[in-house]
Amino acid sequence: MSPADHNKTPTRHAVIIGAGIVGVSTAIWLQRDGWQVTLLDRAGPGEGTSYGNGGVLATCAMVPVTVPGLIGKAPKMLFDPDQPLFLKWSYLPRLLPWLRKYLSNANPADTRRIASAINGVVADSLEEHQALARGTKAERWIVPSDYVFVYKDRAAFEGDSFVWDIRKSHGHRWDELDAAAFRAYDPVFADRFKFAIRLGGHGRIADPGQYVKDLADHAVENGARLITAEATDIIREGGRVTGVRAGGETLPCDAAVIATGVWSGPLSKTLGLSVPLESERGYHLELWNPSVQPRSPVMITSGKFVATPMEGRLRLAGVVEFGGLDTPPSRAPFDLLKRAASSTFPGLTWDDTKEWMGHRPAPADSIPVIGEAPGPKGAFLAFGHHHIGLTAGPRTGRLLAQSMSARPPNIDLTAYSPARFA
Repeated sequence: MSPADHNKTPTRHAVIIGAGIVGVSTAIWLQRDGWQVTLLDRAGPGEGTSYGNGGVLATCAMVPVTVPGLIGKAPKMLFDPDQPLFLKWSYLPRLLPWLRKYLSNANPADTRRIASAINGVVADSLEEHQALARGTKAERWIVPSDYVFVYKDRAAFEGDSFVWDIRKSHGHRWDELDAAAFRAYDPVFADRFKFAIRLGGHGRIADPGQYVKDLADHAVENGARLITAEATDIIREGGRVTGVRAGGETLPCDAAVIATGVWSGPLSKTLGLSVPLESERGYHLELWNPSVQPRSPVMITSGKFVATPMEGRLRLAGVVEFGGLDTPPSRAPFDLLKRAASSTFPGLTWDDTKEWMGHRPAPADSIPVIGEAPGPKGAFLAFGHHHIGLTAGPRTGRLLAQSMSARPPNIDLTAYSPARFA
């Protein structure tokens, strides 16, 4: 062995469990830090929520669902078929323990606290995606754009003043568009929408599923091993992670990352963590070859759904349903999105429709779980991003890679610490 070889730092090896946007981002940032990486996923890259999201790089999306007033509004919404909240009633007894903790945060102080934490991972989302994808074939899917919030009128916007005050406190500024200005900006909307907010500096992903696949291909081209199998255990010896059990074999490693979204609970429990995690079931409806497309991604605030122009189709995504991981999709959310498409875009026609339902990972405190688990060295977690997984994926991966490489991140990670669930 030459002196140069003798002085080389041994290559560290990480097994990343989960090949969605969070796991793949972590893999690429670790590779750039000199790690050897194995990506492990039971279905393959970009096949879960990373495929079905709204496709918006929503830097302004730091406000959690649990805003003040939610407790009073939710029951009425559940009994209104035109509202975007659904519940499989047979699941309610299992949901209640999580729901009590979740709703306990629906007050001004906790909403602001949670928003500050979420802002730490969604800030500069467009730039984070561009830095992650630079020089890869995934780069083509990133489209800088505005993000527009559409309201019935100015009074409806002013009714959301608490939410917009939080966004302003985190540095966001916007243009207010009255009916005429909004019509001039984008004439495809129904006349009933008479006010809009336009935020610059955002972006969209023109094909979220393919975007994640292309990023995973880049990781593989740079030496990552990709395995399609389900992880069943994290092996520890002498107080350190030494491997991951999957597909009947043990994959040796120096560190393991759990990034399997809503399915992260069982593996987390093997590390002594009890994360109150639920599926916030989300739906999307894709209209292929639409006759019109909005100029930018838009949030239709009255229906709490996003309409995003994508490659060859218009995707309407949103809706919240609680019903667990095992029950089949409901018909009502799809029907609601279809009605919303017709009423939002008059004269809209399309050639084909595709439907999707997936599982957003929702911790009861609405804050992602990011960092090293207490206990065995080398066990890391990165999940629980609710509806902001695509937006926050690259920054989460960068922060986790910095922590794993003993490089201090540029923000305080205390709020995301897995130790809060030990």
